[in-house]
Amino acid sequence: MNELSPDNAKAMHDRVREEMLDSYDEEMELELDEDRIDQMADELAGQNAGSSVDRRTYFKELFRLQGELVKLQNWVQHEKLKVVVIFEGRDSAGKGGVIKRITQRLNPRVCRVAALPAPNERERTQWYFQRYVSHLPAGGEMVLFDRSWYNRAGVERVMGFCTESDVEEFFRTVPEFERMLVRSGIILIKYWFSITDEAQHLRFSMRIADPLKQWKLSPMDVQSRARWEAYTKAKEAMLEHTHIPEAPWHVVQAVDKKKARLNCIAHLLEQIPYGEVPQDEVILPPRVRNPDYFRKPVPPEMYVPEKY
Repeated sequence: MNELSPDNAKAMHDRVREEMLDSYDEEMELELDEDRIDQMADELAGQNAGSSVDRRTYFKELFRLQGELVKLQNWVQHEKLKVVVIFEGRDSAGKGGVIKRITQRLNPRVCRVAALPAPNERERTQWYFQRYVSHLPAGGEMVLFDRSWYNRAGVERVMGFCTESDVEEFFRTVPEFERMLVRSGIILIKYWFSITDEAQHLRFSMRIADPLKQWKLSPMDVQSRARWEAYTKAKEAMLEHTHIPEAPWHVVQAVDKKKARLNCIAHLLEQIPYGEVPQDEVILPPRVRNPDYFRKPVPPEMYVPEKY
């Protein structure tokens, strides 16, 4: 393999550095957006609450935890583990933000998100758990459920999309269903994201005021404000019936979004013992050059205009 000249080596070093910074900019873009939203929320609240986590500490810990998530991913793949993580909680509790930070640097072929829409006419006639089963992982996979079969104990019950008999049957069935999953070798981890009435009101007000976030405010979300107490009673009943030794609930205090992300990821890493997976050294082969190969020019009209 030909050695690079000092000038070429420096150019390569600069390019590598730019690529790494661009990768970290993805997280910065998310955080700048969060900061914009937080500022709007503070203005709506007439105060400057801010975050209890220092920005430097937050980023340092987040990148460290994401590095550990990569190790966990490699371990899951190497050991052919099957991992299911359920994220539940009130609307605007921050589930999506945590899921984004977990998956941001992972391989989507290993770790994927299941966020199912409302059931269609055919699915409403199936066994209740049937449409969720098809999303369960095979060996070497992690699936993060952004809401799950617990819709029946929450939104479906509160909004009247199912009967009380349906709910009672769900509470009888779900413990056995989850024990069956665990016996099959699935690692099942369940998180409930908890926020206060005031925090939800503030986040909903923020979405109403922000054109970039209004799409997140569905009619169901609006109803959840009016039915806060009904959702509270439904949550309490759900935790009472489904907090089982084989698959216990873990409650994440989520009023402070940054702390919630760090705490949830750190806790998730503690639930699955993992180690370093030996990696073969990757060596780039020399570029094969054929003297009879000529690269054809691309027609100018095919290029995207370079406006920036």
